[in-house]
Amino acid sequence: MGDSFSPEQRRWLEGFASGAAAVRVIPQPSREAAEPTGPEAIHLKAQDRTTAAGQKLVDQEKWKRNDNPFEAYRRLKAEALAGAKPKPEDNFRWRYHGLFYVAPAQDSYMCRMRVPNGILKAWQFAAVADVAARLGGGYTHVTTRANLQIREILPVNGPAVLEDLTDIGIVSRGSGADNIRNVTGSATAGIDPHELVDTRPHARAWHHHILNTREMYGLPRKFNVAFDGAGAVATLEDTNDIGFQAVVVPDGTLDRAGAPLASGVWYRLALGGITGHQDFARDTGVIVPLDEATRVADAIVRVFIARGDRTNRNKARLKYVLDVMGFDPFLAEVEAVLGTKLSRVEAAVLPPRPAYDRLGHIGVHAQRQPGLNWVGVALPAGKLTCAQMDGLAALSQSHGDGDIRLTVWQNLLISGVADAHLDAVKVGIVALGLDWTVTPLRAGLIACTGNQGCKFAASDTKSHAIAIADHCEPRVALDQPINIHLTGCHNSCAQHYIGDIGLIGAKVTINEEGDQVEGYHLHAGGGYGSDAGIAKLLYSDVKAEAVPGKVEGLLRAYMDHRAHPEESFASFARRHAPEQLIALAEAAA
Repeated sequence: MGDSFSPEQRRWLEGFASGAAAVRVIPQPSREAAEPTGPEAIHLKAQDRTTAAGQKLVDQEKWKRNDNPFEAYRRLKAEALAGAKPKPEDNFRWRYHGLFYVAPAQDSYMCRMRVPNGILKAWQFAAVADVAARLGGGYTHVTTRANLQIREILPVNGPAVLEDLTDIGIVSRGSGADNIRNVTGSATAGIDPHELVDTRPHARAWHHHILNTREMYGLPRKFNVAFDGAGAVATLEDTNDIGFQAVVVPDGTLDRAGAPLASGVWYRLALGGITGHQDFARDTGVIVPLDEATRVADAIVRVFIARGDRTNRNKARLKYVLDVMGFDPFLAEVEAVLGTKLSRVEAAVLPPRPAYDRLGHIGVHAQRQPGLNWVGVALPAGKLTCAQMDGLAALSQSHGDGDIRLTVWQNLLISGVADAHLDAVKVGIVALGLDWTVTPLRAGLIACTGNQGCKFAASDTKSHAIAIADHCEPRVALDQPINIHLTGCHNSCAQHYIGDIGLIGAKVTINEEGDQVEGYHLHAGGGYGSDAGIAKLLYSDVKAEAVPGKVEGLLRAYMDHRAHPEESFASFARRHAPEQLIALAEAAA
């Protein structure tokens, strides 16, 4: 350094140069984002792969990422207690906790619970009635997932409903939004003389696995799982994303690779059901040991998390992953997650499963336990007042085994009723304004919430369902079960495509000015289980007031033209083209 710098200046410059040189060799932080960790990592990585591929996440995926719904509870609760109505993104987050803001249909919340296998204790049932009376609309709905909903909950009461339910051992966590919904199982599990297996322990194991595994929340879309033990009352497992179907593996059975299989009851695995999109769960050829069902279901969900579409809500269900990948590649990834091969067997080597009793959910039926019975109670379109709930709980406690068993047919069973107490239970049910015996039409009448409580519904499905029954019952004497399903919108909560007669709500234009009234598109010929089939469209844009007459015509045509007295309505409908059915119905009306 020149003489123009003093010794002190030279020392400062030398130190500066030395420090600058050191900085040049210190590793700089990476500009790349840190690898996601923790329970949300599996979902964040899936989102990152989507955006890295140049695709755009839907809003719901962004909402999950920006403010995790479970971690937002304190804020959501504070806003609710202040009387605030949720913004769309917070309405979505509330659904992780089981609350749905249903405006404009109702300026209130609906709460959906988790009732594994559809079974709860009578005292819990009465306690739910108390919550509904104090904080809701004074009634509940039994759903097509063997579940309960409380409606007309003011925003300020939403948190109290969730916390009061938790106090009685009922949770609603993950019962809405992009989560695994209530697990269904055979309604007569453990008491059915014809069942192959009691589904209760397997449904319960899956229920608790979900509750205690954070990765099982925040899926690409909702996810349904069902266990069917081959009892009298159908579980409709073939309408689920995963359907576990109890089957018997005979002695000496070999799998497809030629290896011997243990004889006994296994679950056969069906995947991809979503009847609102006109598809049933398809048989995979895989059979699962009973105690491995939860582990296999977990692996399936994890592959779905990784592979599901997060850019298009209409294509985000498991069915569409299977359509793109194919079953064998999908199952190969499931096996990779499991770290073991799945057993496969040809369907032809397995004995047929026991037939369902289409009226097994209504009336008196003998249990496997000598001298005991279950009594199926018919509910008008699945609705119960709190007083009726209290009365049914009391009957179960005084004359039954203390269980209330909800079914996917929007009704309930009182189980463990001794022969000597049957008359008292029958009288008690009727005294509550309900019934234990109904016509074949009313026993199979299914309706979603409709536009009285759901913003998506185009029609008042529950009222119209009752109107159909009131009109048709005195006019057509049916001697075979008939299922009539009314759903309000494309979400098909009432599964209209599997009904003998299925109706989906529509707005019907009635004049040139564009005025509209409630109405339906009418389908016929659906079924489930061994009789599975998608109903075909017969009539479009039928005004609601004209629907009972259209249904009457179809029922009359069936009674007049069926091949033999035992022919089902579905078989009759499938023998005729739509235009033929319409002609027969119009002639019979």
